Amino acid sequence: MAVTPCPCGSADYAICCARYHNGAAAPDAESLMRSRYSAYVLKLEPYLLATWHPDTRPATLDLADDAAKWLGLQVKKHMVESDDSASVEFIARYKIAGRAHRLHEVSQFSRVAGLWFYVNGEFPDTK
Repeated sequence: MAVTPCPCGSADYAICCARYHNGAAAPDAESLMRSRYSAYVLKLEPYLLATWHPDTRPATLDLADDAAKWLGLQVKKHMVESDDSASVEFIARYKIAGRAHRLHEVSQFSRVAGLWFYVNGEFPDTK
């Protein structure tokens, strides 16, 4: 059986992000962040909305018209602030119309009733 690389950088999508996309709960904020990156790559809008905290979740996403070609993910830090709060700093690389870009974000996550949710993100000064 052929192994499909995971968009988040792991060797095998089936044992990495696919399990979360198929309904398993992410065990920590970093796993959720990696699965959300993979969901953007794969345009899994329902998963992205379901893992977005209800207080900050948009009504919809329009990924069908998203022209970004995601190229890779680098997790810089996973910081556990408490049992129910964590942040993940990452850099995601992508191209639009042949031009390369980087998204550098520190994402905030909250655990509610045992499930991790993306709350929001800040873009650190990258001077």
